[in-house]
This record gives sequence, structure tokens and C-alpha cells, in this order.
Amino acid sequence: MATRRNLLVMSVATATALALAACGATAENDEGGAGDGKPVAGLRIMVPNTPGGGYDTTARTAAKVMEDAKLATGVQVFNLPGAGGTVGLQRMVNEKGNGKLAMQMGLGVVGASYTSKSSATLTQTTPLAKMIEEAGAIVVPKDSPYRTIDDLIAAWKKDPRGIAVGGGSSPGGPDHLLPMQLAKTVGIDPRQVNFVSYDGGGELLPAVLGGKVAFGASGFGEFLDQVEAGQIRVLAVTSEQPIEALKEVPTLKASGIDLVFTNWRGIVAPPGISDADKKVWLDVLTGMHESAEWKAELARRGWTDAFITGDAFGTFLTEQDRSVAELLRQLGLA
Repeated sequence: MATRRNLLVMSVATATALALAACGATAENDEGGAGDGKPVAGLRIMVPNTPGGGYDTTARTAAKVMEDAKLATGVQVFNLPGAGGTVGLQRMVNEKGNGKLAMQMGLGVVGASYTSKSSATLTQTTPLAKMIEEAGAIVVPKDSPYRTIDDLIAAWKKDPRGIAVGGGSSPGGPDHLLPMQLAKTVGIDPRQVNFVSYDGGGELLPAVLGGKVAFGASGFGEFLDQVEAGQIRVLAVTSEQPIEALKEVPTLKASGIDLVFTNWRGIVAPPGISDADKKVWLDVLTGMHESAEWKAELARRGWTDAFITGDAFGTFLTEQDRSVAELLRQLGLA
């Protein structure tokens, strides 16, 4: 009889534990979860570069959509810039087991982890989701003498060291890889390119507006407000097809330059988080992706939907890590 009672107690305990895990929240707190219909509380998203850049815009847009769609409440977004994103990456790895924290990241952090000789790597994190892809843009201030991409390329070829190009990422990041690939495509030795690195689009923008660089290369979404205000002109975008948000701007290919370049952004969590916490993030991110609010933001910002989660994103991240490392080794940067 005692044995039967013990088995019954064990069964009830097991069922209770499974129910707690299914609700999508950790057992230590009772903050609700994506699986029980209540908005998740206490989530935090770290942006590993300065306010105003692409990671920052993506993270704050995602947080707002999570709240507007009633998937989460009180989502905190904070910035921890430095070393192309690797200061934030190190913090992420150090936060092992913290299931309430995630980091907005992308191609730039992959490259920076090599060029900055970071001891922390993205392969140590918990992959959550790839969110978007975004074409690059070649931009100049409104009073620039370069009216077309052909004007700029002609001047650049004549004096590659004298024409400074700014990017919102460290060497190895997308804003560095884009002008290097563009230079190579138009016949300029990439080693002669005068590249000026800024820690995110938030620092790049005033450099372009202030004429500290002749042109900028970054994700086009970072400049839309300034384009609409007439402060910046986009000479070309790097997508295969024209961008809806910039209908009058030609692609590089349409301008006779055979180059297509696309950046991507995703989100990762610290290593060692629980399955329940991982499920909360995946449920919230999937719900965000499926929401009308997110679809509206994709259209408004010209972002391309590239949503994959969990193991699929982990496989993608491993492949990106390998290919970027090989490219940087060829450039002598890793």
C-alpha cells in the first residue's frame, strides 16, 4: 500500500513539473509565459552597439511589437557597445543560464569576434532566431559632389586612399565587407580602401552628415528618416531587386556593377539556459513574427523576412561563422 501511495505522489509531482515547464516560464518565478496566454514579463534584449544603429532599431522594433501584440510586457532594451559588438558578446557568454536575457546580433558580430580576437564566440551562445535580411546602401550627404554611383566610382578609382568610406561596423562586419567587395568588383585593390570604422549606425550617421567620410556603406534602413528629410542621398542599393521604400534608387546591378550584398540580423541567448526559458523566447519570437504588427514593420522599413529558429538558425550561424572566418583569413584580418 505504501509503495502505491509513493508511486501516486511521484506521478502527481511529475505531472506538476511538466505543467510548470509547459507554461513557458521558469519555476522560480510566476511571471506567466507565452504558452499560457499571458504576456511574458521580465525579458531583456541587449544591443551590443550604440543607439540608433541597425541592431538598436531592430531590437526596439521587436520589443514594441512583442508588447503591442500582447506577447510580452515591459521588455527592456539596453545598449552595451564596444569592440564591434564583442563586449556585449562577452557579457552574453558570462550570463550563462540567464533565461531572461537575449542579444540582438548579426553578421557584424560574427566578423568582429575574429578581428577583435574575442575569447567569447557566437557558437557558445544559444541560437534563438534569425529575424530579417536587409540590403546595403551607398549613401552621401545632400551636398556631396557625387550625384550618381558612377560619379562616385570614377572618383574612387582615381584616388582610392583619398576617398574615405565609413561603415557602422568594425573590420569583418557587413559595413566593412560591403565596400571591400564593391572595391574589388569595380577594380580597386581592397587593401587601398580608406575604411573608417564606427561602432554602429548611430555613430556612422553624423560622420556622413558632417562630411567626415566621402560616403557611407550600411543597411539602407538606418538612413530612411534622413533620406525622407532630404539630408542624405542614396546612390545605390545592393539588393537583387529595387527596394520598395526607395523606389527611385537603382541597384548596383542595374548600374552595371555586378554585386549583390545582403546583411542579416538575429537574436541569441546565453549558453546553458533551460529548455523552458528557451521555449518562452521561441514562442514569443514566433508569435511576433506571425503578428500583423511585425508584418507592417517589415513593409515600413523595407526589411526582408528571413525567419528561422532554434536548430535551423544554429546551423546557419555555424555556416556563417565558418565562411566569414575564411574570408577574413584571406584578407589577413583573422
